[in-house]
Amino acid sequence: MPTSSFNLDNSYARALPGCYVAWPPAPVAAPRLLHFNHALADELGLGLDAAGADELAALFSGQALPEHVAPIAQAYAGHQFGNFSPQLGDGRALLLGEAIDRHGRRRDLAFKGSGRTPFSRNGDGKAAVGPMLREVLIGEAMHALGIPTTRALAVVATGEPVYREQTLPGAILTRVAASHIRVGTFEYFAAREDRERLKQLADYSIARHDAEFADAPDRHAHWLRAVAERQSALLARWMNVGFIHGVMNTDNMSIAGESIDFGPCAFMEAYHPATVFSSIDQHGRYAYANQPGIAQWNLARFAEAILPLLADDEDKAVEIATDILAGFGERYRRHWLQGVRTKLGLDPALTRSNDDDPRDRALAEDWLALLQAGNVDYTLAWRRMADAAEGRPEPLQALFADTPALQAWLARWQERCAAEAPLSGAQRAQAMRRVNPVIIPRNHRVEEALEAASARGDLGPFEALLAALRRPFDDDPQFARYAEPAPSGYTAGYRTFCGT
Repeated sequence: MPTSSFNLDNSYARALPGCYVAWPPAPVAAPRLLHFNHALADELGLGLDAAGADELAALFSGQALPEHVAPIAQAYAGHQFGNFSPQLGDGRALLLGEAIDRHGRRRDLAFKGSGRTPFSRNGDGKAAVGPMLREVLIGEAMHALGIPTTRALAVVATGEPVYREQTLPGAILTRVAASHIRVGTFEYFAAREDRERLKQLADYSIARHDAEFADAPDRHAHWLRAVAERQSALLARWMNVGFIHGVMNTDNMSIAGESIDFGPCAFMEAYHPATVFSSIDQHGRYAYANQPGIAQWNLARFAEAILPLLADDEDKAVEIATDILAGFGERYRRHWLQGVRTKLGLDPALTRSNDDDPRDRALAEDWLALLQAGNVDYTLAWRRMADAAEGRPEPLQALFADTPALQAWLARWQERCAAEAPLSGAQRAQAMRRVNPVIIPRNHRVEEALEAASARGDLGPFEALLAALRRPFDDDPQFARYAEPAPSGYTAGYRTFCGT
């Protein structure tokens, strides 16, 4: 049987007893493969090349797992919209184990929607087709944009209904991640004052993600700094493409620095810093502009959880944590400005990577103010700036009602570009098009694809959109419809849901 070569390790279960509950996936009625990422499976070295659709459906619905695969539900807590829940855990997810990919990296494979577990509370442990296919689209879009992210390996329809506000077809996602260790994982053991398991979890995490610090006497401080650095870089990348996560709870924040849990998430269209798409974010806690501050807040909760590991003396531990977290804003601003400079077509080889140049910052912030004042599409504005670099400002001007203000800003930008070693307009435009996408997961196209798949079983729109999202920087005529903004008024009332 081809799936017999599906070999996984589970160092998490082996090293961390008491941090999970062994639990099987629920049986399903009629598993059917909806999506399988063959390239990702090959990268993971899973040995599934010869497996057919039925075998893959049986495997990735949990109905035909090899005997050595022993799924577990991981324990974690979390701050949800600022309120602490001491026990959350994998209520509809199971960690299958870890693959060592072709680059020697250890990567988790986990189910989502595989049935109730001891952590389910009042949930049914299930997932619906639409939200699981959304995970595919957003994860692959983020990957193609060069943003660290979890990715979907497979989606299998269960042949069973899922009851939400309406009856929906059920599905199980298989997600690939650097790990599923979250800020909330540490909060779980800190809340129980279980210092022994807290230390075991921390040292396991360091060995897995920051092995260069594993033998350092102050390894936990180095590790906290590394986690903060990854988060600052990740948030800068989110902000530079207009991504809004929607639910930045501490149980949705990976210490590996990957984007994870694509529920109420979306990409901003018209630029407004206060944009919120999540139906459950009634007060804008996780609005676009708030995301860097929320990341720092989450890191503060992480630091509180691991405080006993930073130093035996509590005052000293607080001092170490405070010093590290105080630098988050500067780290984020540095990463954000590096990204913005590249998007502006400035040569990264000629700009000092650690220089928080106030002139460049002002140039970027004034550009964003123009976009906000004009209700201008964020993605198209950046993309069409490349046309202006080639001496064709008309496509960019067509997005703005206030062209004199735009022209004044363009004059400043062109002066800044000219201050560098000269590049031809074509060279600068080419560099800009490599970092400013023309295609993002436009909300109306995502919903169009998910509705067709969920309501009619038609995967055609999903497959077409997925193909476009995997080539976000290409001006390909066959994908032109995916670059078009939503109709007027659509985005203003657009809301996304968590799927539970």
